[in-house]
Amino acid sequence: MGTNLLLLADTHVPARARKLPQQVWAAVEAADIVIHAGDWVHASLLDELEARASRVIGVWGNNDGEALRARLPEVARETIEGVRFAVVHETGDSKGRELRADAAYPNTDVLVFGHSHIPWDTVTPGGLRLLNPGSPTDRRRQPTCTMMTAVVEAGEPLQVRLVQIIPSV
Repeated sequence: MGTNLLLLADTHVPARARKLPQQVWAAVEAADIVIHAGDWVHASLLDELEARASRVIGVWGNNDGEALRARLPEVARETIEGVRFAVVHETGDSKGRELRADAAYPNTDVLVFGHSHIPWDTVTPGGLRLLNPGSPTDRRRQPTCTMMTAVVEAGEPLQVRLVQIIPSV
């Protein structure tokens, strides 16, 4: 059956959006673990996510102040169903990202990151899976806001899906 993950980053609540879209909250409630790769902006979102999610793994980003930095690490590491995850907000420029990630995150199977608001799903030469879910609230240069879902099953490849956020009417 596996473990259902929701991958989020760059929520920027309440700076770019007053609240998360209902579609995101439905995904939070369906997930076994929510992974958030930083830029929450206000600790109240972390509080709400922790209250509504089964489990939260998160890190702080460059737009997160002292309250969030006091509660979250810069890098989080967790093994889920035998898959070694690392979570960080920023990985630098896209050029050379794969080689930098291989060097910076040895003994890691999946690196979840944010910062750019641009969805990303690649595998490095060293076999590290790089995932950026984009942003559910600020699409920047992307056609839509996004998040990712994933299923982790021991011994199986990670099943990842990029989910477009449908604007509420």
